[in-house]
Amino acid sequence: MKNRGFNKIKSILVCMLCMLMWSGCNASPGGEHINTTADERKIVVGFSQVGAESDWRNANTESMKNALSSANGYALIYEDGQQKQANQIRAIRTFIQQEVDYIVLAPVTENGWDTVLQEAKDAGIPVIIVDRMVNVSDDALFTCRVGSDFELEAKKVAEWLNCYMELQGISPKEVHIVNIQGTLGATSQIGRTKGLEDAAKAYDWDLLAEVPGDYTQAKSREVMEGLLKQFANINVVYCENDNEAFGAIEAIEAAGKTVGSDIKNGEIMVVSFDGVNEKAVQYVTEGKITCIAECNPLHGPRVQALIEALEAGETPEKFSYVDEQFFSAYRDISELKVDGTVYPVTFPQTEEGTECIPEETE
Repeated sequence: MKNRGFNKIKSILVCMLCMLMWSGCNASPGGEHINTTADERKIVVGFSQVGAESDWRNANTESMKNALSSANGYALIYEDGQQKQANQIRAIRTFIQQEVDYIVLAPVTENGWDTVLQEAKDAGIPVIIVDRMVNVSDDALFTCRVGSDFELEAKKVAEWLNCYMELQGISPKEVHIVNIQGTLGATSQIGRTKGLEDAAKAYDWDLLAEVPGDYTQAKSREVMEGLLKQFANINVVYCENDNEAFGAIEAIEAAGKTVGSDIKNGEIMVVSFDGVNEKAVQYVTEGKITCIAECNPLHGPRVQALIEALEAGETPEKFSYVDEQFFSAYRDISELKVDGTVYPVTFPQTEEGTECIPEETE
């Protein structure tokens, strides 16, 4: 841990010196001094974000900026990694040189962080991992992690699909799935892909192909165009985020096909993750996206709470997962049972002013 006591003493001395200098410079002609007070010291946080590849990522960034604001007592240094690990490693080293109080990292992929996180640990700077996870040789290289259980999200989608197919009398051999994956090596991609692959084996579904769409709409449209040309029997498209779902839907409709849940009559079902974009939830009510496993991006208040706990000398939980909903307009499935736990299904409403989007929670 960095010598916070020494830094605070140093800050106080600097502020006292500034006050003496200003009191001399601001002396009025009558010899009276203008009262000046130093601003309360801010907690300096360096935040290395993956990028801005999706609506989820943008919401996550805004949540962090709002929570770690100057009004809340923070000085936030934000760096956009532009989807490149090298940029993020460079940003972390810059944070270390700047002697920030905390580093927050949303890693683009899981591997390759040992060296730079060791550098942060040697400098005594706590590192908080958000969203995706890091795969390091020693968990002591980071202080704690807050994010989603991505494999659980996938299990919910898989269980919903299984329930739907059974209710519709569709045999496993008639289920032909393509998976548009996220950024390969990201925790979200690993968990969501594993959840689908495990379910395909367990339920004997036909998993035709898995191709990365990099969590972007443009790449996913291109990927879906290719898959439609390669396979004539696709009836389920498993998209690992909403932006990929938008791209897939564009490609399906451009090919003259219909998006929907009636796969018995030739429609192509699209399922997704995130539920942040209002358009995505609206698509659920319209039937263009059949279901969405929510991935809550509003990590800012949670990170703020972790920092406050560390400031108070407390030891927070190493891993904390956020609670998330499951959206579907198909009312015959009202709950999902996964690993012995029952999760309710939320039915989005179309009435004006009703939004099924995550709320800021502590």
